[in-house]
Amino acid sequence: MSTDKKEMTFEQSMGRLEEIVRLLETNEQPLDETIRLFEEGLHLVKSCDQTLKSFENKVNDLLAKNREDDNGTL
Repeated sequence: MSTDKKEMTFEQSMGRLEEIVRLLETNEQPLDETIRLFEEGLHLVKSCDQTLKSFENKVNDLLAKNREDDNGTL
């Protein structure tokens, strides 16, 4: 995949991770390619984790704001 990891959407990153897992499961790559794929996968996992945490924080902020708005109208 030629897309830069920093420009990938969450969905693209997850798709690439699935592709990497399939490739690693076949056990048909040379060792140096296996290591490269594993390293790429680790970077993608870290990126996806950060994205999910960011989304979780945003949702929590929105929920808190909504509760404040609801409490203010009572």
